[in-house]
Amino acid sequence: MKEMTSIFDGKAMQKWLIGLVVLGLSASVLLPLGQLFSKAFYNKNGQFIGLDNFVTYFSTPALAGSLNNTLYISGMTTLIAVTLAFLFAYALTRSGIRGKRVFRAIALLPLFAPTMMHGIALTYLFGNQGLVTTGIFGLLPFQWDIDLYGPVGVILAEIVYVFPQAYLILAVSLAFADYQLYEAADTLGANHLRKFFVVTIPSVKYGIVSACFVCFTLSFTDFGAPKVVGGQFSVLATDVYKQVIGQQNMTMGATVGLLLIIPALVAFVVDRIVERKQHAAVTAKSKPYRIKENRLRDTFYFILCLSVSGFLLLLMAAVVLASFIKVWPYNLTFGLDHYDFSNVAGEGIEPLWNSILVALLTAVIGTAVTFITAYTIEKSQVWKGLRQAGYFLSILPLALPGMVIGLAYIFFFNNPSNPFHGMYGTIWILILANVIHFFAVGFITATSALKKLDPEFEQAAESMGISQTKVLWRVTIPVCMPAIVEMAVYFFINSMVTISAVVFLYAADFKLASVSIVNMDDAGDVAPAAAMSVLIVFLNILARAGAEWIASKLRKRTTGSYQEKGQVA
Repeated sequence: MKEMTSIFDGKAMQKWLIGLVVLGLSASVLLPLGQLFSKAFYNKNGQFIGLDNFVTYFSTPALAGSLNNTLYISGMTTLIAVTLAFLFAYALTRSGIRGKRVFRAIALLPLFAPTMMHGIALTYLFGNQGLVTTGIFGLLPFQWDIDLYGPVGVILAEIVYVFPQAYLILAVSLAFADYQLYEAADTLGANHLRKFFVVTIPSVKYGIVSACFVCFTLSFTDFGAPKVVGGQFSVLATDVYKQVIGQQNMTMGATVGLLLIIPALVAFVVDRIVERKQHAAVTAKSKPYRIKENRLRDTFYFILCLSVSGFLLLLMAAVVLASFIKVWPYNLTFGLDHYDFSNVAGEGIEPLWNSILVALLTAVIGTAVTFITAYTIEKSQVWKGLRQAGYFLSILPLALPGMVIGLAYIFFFNNPSNPFHGMYGTIWILILANVIHFFAVGFITATSALKKLDPEFEQAAESMGISQTKVLWRVTIPVCMPAIVEMAVYFFINSMVTISAVVFLYAADFKLASVSIVNMDDAGDVAPAAAMSVLIVFLNILARAGAEWIASKLRKRTTGSYQEKGQVA
């Protein structure tokens, strides 16, 4: 068979592709970060001032207090969220409670909502005119008044935000266990508490560490929740926003941005080290975990899951309810007035269509670029050092908060000497920011899928003279299609809900739905902001359901092809 030539075939072309990948990632990640780093050492007039910006920051009590506030919020959020997520994941993997699929679905609901929505929900529940605060407008004999606009409100909103992330990590860790260890502990007479601390905790310790660092980083760098319920309680993320948008002090914004990135980088490095130390807890000789009947245990965990799920549903229901009530709490009749965004600060329904367009383009472009990058790094046989550099640059965005990416892109793309200066203020810089912001997760997903492919596919194709491109289209992409669908829906959903990565980059005539929520909340149009949040959640759930439907079709198709092959054999 005549060999087909393509961009994927031949060592020369592989070198060209690897070089292009590293160059592209460097231009979209390293160079903007370099610009951000350098701006922190200059004043407004472009004069080099060394560490003066940092001295000014730490000598200003209000600014320095934001760092302490952020550390406090992140620490408390991590402690509470990881504890709840561990118990929730333990209940769904190690107990015999009913309704696990329902509880699992509810636990993931916050992933579909902008972080501002959690703050808005808390406002409608615990604000001055909230349902809980007023005892459902006086219908109940008790009221619960809390100081929402401050650290309490921010911590509650952040717990809701990071809970599903921690749950996913811990559920995976707890799902794998060697039951022989528990049988040995029973033989030695260990009680339930001792087995928990001697067997269970050590087996999932790396998952706990990863969950802690993920929760700490997410809450440390989040902007949406503190913006809505923070009040006068400042954190680093809101400081960056105030310095850049409020005071137009770009150099101080860069300084705070660098402070924002430090814990994220530390968490990134520690997480990488922890991942390398993990070893296989389950082997071919392992026995799957067997759930014994225990009514007391199941009752406790059922109540726990019911309480957590009920709170999450209550938050969602509060926002949905508020979006239909005409004037909260004075006119409780239902209507669609708040879904008419023409007379509020959000500037109509257009931001929602803009967000859908950006999310779709991000999903298509991001998935294609990410998969090609992973394929090039994973399947190429040349320039090992450069491939390792490409791998590092591909996972580096995990350590970059969205606000840092947005701020770095301002300095980089707003420079007239930059050949890509024309992207600034257009839809394309929003798409690029989203792709880079969420690139690492998609890259890891694609790499994991590619690693599962047997290398014999390429070896057999090479011996038969079949081009690598043909193998890619006929074998690799069809087999990896479930992972590709997951990557696409991940890009779409996160592009719909993100605010931190795009809040500095949108043009005045091209606002996004997440930005309009912030603007409406600032202007006091909280109910329309709730309505816009509900629309985003609905679209994201629709996208997730569509992905599940496609995945099920792909599974049936794969199963059917295997059955046909078995019948032929």
